[in-house]
Amino acid sequence: MTAQILPRDWLETVIIRNVRKDDLPALEWDGEFSHFRRVYAEAFERAQMGYSVLWVAELPEKGIIAQVFIQLICNRHELADGIKRAYLYSFRVHHDFRNQGLGSHMVRHVEMDLIRRGFQFLTLNVARDNLDALRLYLRLGFHIVAAEPGIWSFVDDKGVRQTVEEPAWRMEKKLC
Repeated sequence: MTAQILPRDWLETVIIRNVRKDDLPALEWDGEFSHFRRVYAEAFERAQMGYSVLWVAELPEKGIIAQVFIQLICNRHELADGIKRAYLYSFRVHHDFRNQGLGSHMVRHVEMDLIRRGFQFLTLNVARDNLDALRLYLRLGFHIVAAEPGIWSFVDDKGVRQTVEEPAWRMEKKLC
């Protein structure tokens, strides 16, 4: 994809929908995120079991241009407890479509879905050095509630365990 000059009402043509199994290769964004192939497959399996909800934004004739995953329950109940609190992660907007309202549009969509499900809080972790994302979340009403070490690991597409150290801020927003 190349940088686009989009019409003013372009967001009205964006389709936000749940991830389908055949979407998983597109989440790798032409190889840029192929190292997360197993992570995406595992997230899809959790969604099939009802533990999470995976969303993509699709633009006709362009394909998937954004994604956001919501964990409904996990072993860290301060993030997602399956009742009142859900956790937003793996939120990504393709660079050609950033700073045009799509991120805010997707977060509002997620919030409305969670409210319908009875959730009262949305939490997330944002890397401390990701100032653009931090500004977005603050503008959307999230508040920093804790520091997180941001150490996590995953098995990459070659079967090798990778460890990521990304100091983060835990943020939270009351939904209702």
